[in-house]
Amino acid sequence: MKILYGLCAAAFLIGSPAVAQNIPQAASAQGGTLRWLDKVTGATDDVSLSRGQSVTFGFLTIQMDDCRYPAEDPSSDAYAHLTIQDTRTSTPVFSGWMIASSPALNALEHPRYDVWVLQCGP
Repeated sequence: MKILYGLCAAAFLIGSPAVAQNIPQAASAQGGTLRWLDKVTGATDDVSLSRGQSVTFGFLTIQMDDCRYPAEDPSSDAYAHLTIQDTRTSTPVFSGWMIASSPALNALEHPRYDVWVLQCGP
């Protein structure tokens, strides 16, 4: 019986136009602004990067792969795909999406540095 209820709910959601209409469309920006923090020295700075550009701070090389924002509200929540490399290792220490309003949701796990997204430029 539970399987039948599950199938009916899935069929309703798939066929429901209201579900598809509520998904906000995203626009890609030419770049965005990040903030980084050196937890040892307390140094912090904001950096603007274009899509595909990278910058090195201390042991980190940060590359902005993409930066997106809601198309209907450019000043709203930005999210960026970043690849962050510790210059002392061969594999990235972070590769994924960071959300400006919830940086802890998918955060860089590094003993010395923090990096988070501030905004995307339309």
